[in-house]
Amino acid sequence: MTSLRQLEYLVTVVDTGSFTRAAEQLHVTQPALSHQMRALEHSVGGPLLERLPRSVRLTPMGRAMLPHARAALADAERARCAARQASGQVAGELLVATVYSVSLGVLPPALRVWRRERPDVDVRLFEYRHADELRDAMLAGEADLAIGPRPAGWTGPVRTLGTEEFVVVLPADGATESTSDGTVDLAELADCAWVHYAPGHGLAELLDAACAEAGFRPRPAVRTEQTAAAPLLAAAGLGPALVPANVLPAEFSGRVLRPGKPIRRELVAYGRSEPDPLTAAFGEVLAQHARV
Repeated sequence: MTSLRQLEYLVTVVDTGSFTRAAEQLHVTQPALSHQMRALEHSVGGPLLERLPRSVRLTPMGRAMLPHARAALADAERARCAARQASGQVAGELLVATVYSVSLGVLPPALRVWRRERPDVDVRLFEYRHADELRDAMLAGEADLAIGPRPAGWTGPVRTLGTEEFVVVLPADGATESTSDGTVDLAELADCAWVHYAPGHGLAELLDAACAEAGFRPRPAVRTEQTAAAPLLAAAGLGPALVPANVLPAEFSGRVLRPGKPIRRELVAYGRSEPDPLTAAFGEVLAQHARV
């Protein structure tokens, strides 16, 4: 019989990419972890993970099972929180899912206000690299509310938060010409090596699409998983970067230009069904204070 503990082991191995790191995070021995994973694979009738020399990879069976494992763990956590709330131990917990760039630039002001107004409500944040991963997580029931680009074909409630603007970052002493209104044509940067995003990162697709519209394919000088690293690498001279304007710190040393043809992305909050009062209250705070 499959147990929640075994599902937790599977999810942790996948998220850490290593049996060793997963065992450390779970505070169990690696042999115990491996034994439970073998028991889980035996119970489902096939391998879930492919053991590689330096990492692990999900098998087709593993990819099919992973979203259900995450959903089962999320449901169990919500049940635990509901019981604690009924006993008076905690006033509530909100599970919020988003993409990396939004957690960095859009959410902090809203979370600060929420924490000040609702100090008795914990917020657990789940971050994903791509909007499709975020959508899949919500379909699997892993969070109460998702915040990110509008999901295609979503049938649940969706609330528009605003439009995110993207800017081009260059070194402060960069020689690229800009117009008097502080804009730059992306085509002028066609010969540059770019600060790009890692494959699978949602902003990698956005950059590729914007450059394709300008008539070229961006040549990467470096690829990063971290949205916050892109403007810093660009300011350091590795190449131009396309970043959400809201991720730039107030004291930023790089040169910031707007694309001649604006690049924007609608951001929304969405759920599977009509929100409960706690989630609805958080949605109101988002609408008023999210940095979009």
